[in-house]
Amino acid sequence: MAMARASSGLAYPDRFFAAAAYAGFGGSPNSSSKGVTSKFSNDVALLLYALYQQATVGPCTLPKPRGWSPVEQSKWTSWNGLGNMASIEAMRLFVKILEEEDPGWYSRASNFISDPVVDVEMNHNLKVELATKNEITLPEMKTIPTENGNSVDKDVMVEGVGSVSVYDQWVAPPISGPRPKPRYEHAAAVVDDKMYIFGGNHNGRYLNDLQTLDLRNWTWSTVEVKANSEDPVRVIPCAGHSLIPWEGNKLISIAGHSKDASEVVNVKAFDLQTYTWSTMKTYGKPPVSRGGQSVTLVGTNLVIFGGQDGNRTLLNDLHILDLETMTWDEMDTIGVSPAPRSDHAAAVHAERYLLIFGGGTHATCFNDLHVLDLKTMEWSRPSQQGEIPSPRAGHAGVTVGESWFIVGGGDNKSGVSETVVLNMSTLSWSVVTTVQGRVPLASEGLSLVLSSYNGEDVLVSFGGYNGKYNNEVNLLKPSHKSTLQATKSGTPALGSGSGVQNATNGTRDVDVEFEAGQEAKVREISMDNNEPQIIEINEVSERSIAVLKAEKEELESALNNEKSQSLQLKQELIEAESKNADLYKELQSVRGQLAAEQSRCFKLEVDVAELRQKVQTMDSLQKEVEILQRQKAASEEALAKQKQTSGGVWGWLAGAPPTHDT
Repeated sequence: MAMARASSGLAYPDRFFAAAAYAGFGGSPNSSSKGVTSKFSNDVALLLYALYQQATVGPCTLPKPRGWSPVEQSKWTSWNGLGNMASIEAMRLFVKILEEEDPGWYSRASNFISDPVVDVEMNHNLKVELATKNEITLPEMKTIPTENGNSVDKDVMVEGVGSVSVYDQWVAPPISGPRPKPRYEHAAAVVDDKMYIFGGNHNGRYLNDLQTLDLRNWTWSTVEVKANSEDPVRVIPCAGHSLIPWEGNKLISIAGHSKDASEVVNVKAFDLQTYTWSTMKTYGKPPVSRGGQSVTLVGTNLVIFGGQDGNRTLLNDLHILDLETMTWDEMDTIGVSPAPRSDHAAAVHAERYLLIFGGGTHATCFNDLHVLDLKTMEWSRPSQQGEIPSPRAGHAGVTVGESWFIVGGGDNKSGVSETVVLNMSTLSWSVVTTVQGRVPLASEGLSLVLSSYNGEDVLVSFGGYNGKYNNEVNLLKPSHKSTLQATKSGTPALGSGSGVQNATNGTRDVDVEFEAGQEAKVREISMDNNEPQIIEINEVSERSIAVLKAEKEELESALNNEKSQSLQLKQELIEAESKNADLYKELQSVRGQLAAEQSRCFKLEVDVAELRQKVQTMDSLQKEVEILQRQKAASEEALAKQKQTSGGVWGWLAGAPPTHDT
């Protein structure tokens, strides 16, 4: 069983100064210390030093040391790498790391605790932030049994109303309020310390309810959806969809299986202020309707991969929805795409690389890892390092800085019991913890979200199916070790730099590295008042210095060449822009001439039409004239014959005898 003991109840900053005194930093800037020898490893000691400086002095404003002391260089790098981290955040991270390295520190720290006296001049940047409404209060919790039958092999610290400090283990907080129906293949998202659950599958029936869990007091409630008079929307029950927080006050529901499925993917939005659903109108060619796909937010774009359509056809196509223009694009990629699959996990690293892990077909599951470079749109399948996870589908994942945590899933035989983490720079896997038995964490179709507790990252899981439908809530606080464990082995695979890496919600993990070429090795660091003292280091050889100087000169030369090329490119760009402006003017002139010619052609076409009409009229008149001429000729001929036969009326009057033909 886990050891439980009452804490001092010290709040920040007193708790931080007590921890600092125990570690050998003197507790407060004015207090004296007997110089406690550090029992920590070199990287942890340097990280504690940087966090202490950040908490008491503020962000590093000192210039980089010019000397060749590797320890001074590393101290400066550690402190400077923390950037503008708030002092209260540095205090909490300091105490967190100390508790991980020495869980029983407080019971041995009584000799070092004194009332802290803060030097105003030294600590002019210190801003102590007391508990805010965004902090989560955890009542007494129960732990999830691990594979060896034990619950937690670390100390559980109960503070005040029951705040639990346990790392890398799943715990089940006591929940109040009406629990949602057990379900799986639902979707979850966090907005303002509230976890929203939408839809899912319960006993073979699709759901369309919206539930929320307040992560500050662990209370469930049902969201009462209001009718949208402007855009009446029928929220169709669905499962296998995705839920994305957007603009701070919206939840975007996209894709999913349903009984009344449309032919293409629909996008709906829930407004957290008006509590109404609306349909988001999209442009372009939307993807075919599907469920079990992955939807990843990259900047202002949603990247959709794979899934299964309404005919149970597995997919491996890639589509992008621009949330600013609401336009769909089907992307053409190069390289070998992942095999068609559904119920996989996806994550984005450095806003450039899309990672796809696992998933399955109707008969098999995968444990392959594929990476898509979103700039070149090229797929690759890099080699994985460390403890490579077993094949699985229906798992869930969430990222914390460079770490990608994967929970649950199954292989068509049983649920997966281990929680694993992938360092996305080195592509190295490690196991965080393993649960025992058929528990909700070893389920398919569960959800996993990232929240914050007292400035620390917290993973929250819900639901799933492992032979029965679940509605349990479990949480895990990843430790400093779990987020750095994979970083210590392997080489960077995706081009992400080492050093200080920012974790979500402000928690930072610091990986201290010596500069390239330094051969000095720190063997022991002791803490005396505020400065770590070097007990023993090796001298840096002159040869190494010469090599570094030569590399520096080479880099400076390369930099000068790059600057020269940059200036040349800028000049060419200016010339090209000038030519482009001239060409644009010519284009406008040609467009004007073309418009004038088009107008003239239109007038000519009208004239031609009128002339054609006149010609047709003249043809009919000509025919009438010919008919009249023939009639006239016939009349004249008849009159001439009559004259010949009668002698005429004048001859008769004159008494002339009629003439007879002989």
